[in-house]
Parts: sequence; structure tokens; C-alpha cells
Amino acid sequence: QVQLVESGGGLVEAGGSLRLSCAAPSSIFSIDNMSWYRQGPGAQRELVATITRRGATSYADSVKGRFTISRDNDRNMAFLQMSSLSPEDTAIYFCNADLWPSSFSPVSENAWGQGTQVTVSS
Repeated sequence: QVQLVESGGGLVEAGGSLRLSCAAPSSIFSIDNMSWYRQGPGAQRELVATITRRGATSYADSVKGRFTISRDNDRNMAFLQMSSLSPEDTAIYFCNADLWPSSFSPVSENAWGQGTQVTVSS
């Protein structure tokens, strides 16, 4: 099972910014969609943003205009630039990817990271 690694979370004041990173192993053959999810206290996990391999993006309404998802296909990485943060953005942020571990993989695999905590103080 492939494990993704998130980084960049932390404590920030309302109105501030953070940039999250997600890394897949360099040995991965190919990655299709990469997404960021989040799970706030007592809430269900929700989709925040998705980026296709070609760079097409989509966002949850709650983050449109404030968050930007991007990726670096050469480094098997995805990023989430978060701006104008509010306490409602406080959550554990998870990276997710549909990937092909090797050129011999018969099917794609859906991988998750362990999450990174983002806390926004008022």
C-alpha cells in the first residue's frame, strides 16, 4: 500500500496563509488525480480540491478564491496554497491520489497520507 506524506500544517492567525505539500514515493510510475481533503473536529471528511495530471482543477465552494491546488509531476508532488484562512478552515488535511505504482500494475491504487493539522486562531 502506497503511503503519501503531507507537510506544511501548523498554527496560523485568521487571515494568514499556509502552503501544504504532499509527496508520493519517487518510485511511483504514474499519478492521475491528486486531491486534498479535510476533516474538522466532529465533522466528516470533505473534498477540498482536485487537480488532474494535466492540471485541470476543481474546488469546494467554501475555498474557491482562497485556496489554490497545484502539482509537480516530475517530483510526484501536490501542493495546496491556502490564503485568507479562517477558524472554519481548522482541520486535519489529507492528501489523496489515484496512482499506478509500476508500469506492470494491472489496476490503479488509491492512496492516502496520514494528514497534517491546520489550526487557525481567531
